[in-house]
Amino acid sequence: MILVTGGAGFIGANFVLNWLATNNEAVINLDKLTYAGNLNNLSSLKDDTRHLFVHADINDKATVNRLLQEHQPRAIVHFAAESHVDRSIHGPAAFIETNVNGTFSLLESVRSYWQALPDAEKAAFRFLHVSTDEVYGSLEANDPPFTETTPYAPNSPYSASKAASDHLVRAYHHTYGLPTLTTNCSNNYGPLHFPEKLIPLVITNARAGKDLPIYGDGSQVRDWLYVSDHCAAIRRVLESGRPGETYNIGGWNEKTNLNVVHTICDLLDELQPKANGSYRDQIRHVKDRPGHDKRYAIDARKIERELGWKPAESFETGLRKTISWYLANDAWTEQVLSGEYKNWVNLQYQNQA
Repeated sequence: MILVTGGAGFIGANFVLNWLATNNEAVINLDKLTYAGNLNNLSSLKDDTRHLFVHADINDKATVNRLLQEHQPRAIVHFAAESHVDRSIHGPAAFIETNVNGTFSLLESVRSYWQALPDAEKAAFRFLHVSTDEVYGSLEANDPPFTETTPYAPNSPYSASKAASDHLVRAYHHTYGLPTLTTNCSNNYGPLHFPEKLIPLVITNARAGKDLPIYGDGSQVRDWLYVSDHCAAIRRVLESGRPGETYNIGGWNEKTNLNVVHTICDLLDELQPKANGSYRDQIRHVKDRPGHDKRYAIDARKIERELGWKPAESFETGLRKTISWYLANDAWTEQVLSGEYKNWVNLQYQNQA
């Protein structure tokens, strides 16, 4: 079996669901269930004996050690992280605690477990650390995309905390020989995405008749990756990636934020038209956030060349699937949009018009 951390969040839950849909290997799913962790994401696995959910923090060494000893996983897939730039600006401490201290604590537990394994199991073991392209900093319009050798230059507390975790994972491979793999992905989108991020926020706000907030002039560029493509890439890296290596995972879909919002509005105009006008009428530009990176772009040629992976979805096909999922899952969205999330959106966008 494998152990997945953060498997009730957006990418982690999609990974667990896709994993169990493609093979019968069991999953231990460790998640703290913070605001973005949602057991409803895993409701279809309620009676699936291949899925063991454990409510715990990766900083809880006693629980992590117990799970490792009891279940003897052959691999760790480490998603658990605080992941929202805006939240890191308002409260960076949680990002250091989870992304840096939590990854360190997990690595220490895994190192002790791995070192005690029999030689054959020790050689086959893998620790796959899921990271972000934001560790590389910001690109100008004509700069080449990020490669695996691009120097780190994080610009937010979030990206700095992820960069620190990447460095720890690298160090545990080079110092102790732990068979690590690191993936740095571009912006994910798809089903189960917590509606504080751009694409699900615009979908839910548009349908509710609310403003569609765009930072600054909306010219910031991101590379977009459909979450199921990301999950397939992680499975491929886990299967055949070389220990100690980093693999950039991108969608080859560079879009400005304004273009993304326009595309969402146009698809909603087609799939769920308003009585009058277009969803584009709800677009509002708000004050840009501090230190907003201009452009991210991933060069994903290494993973295609070495492991044969490339994305199956274009931005248009993936976005259509995403919007269709939200249109068919109002109950999920309504549950997520209660409580702390509403408080957060009010804090983030008040007085920014």
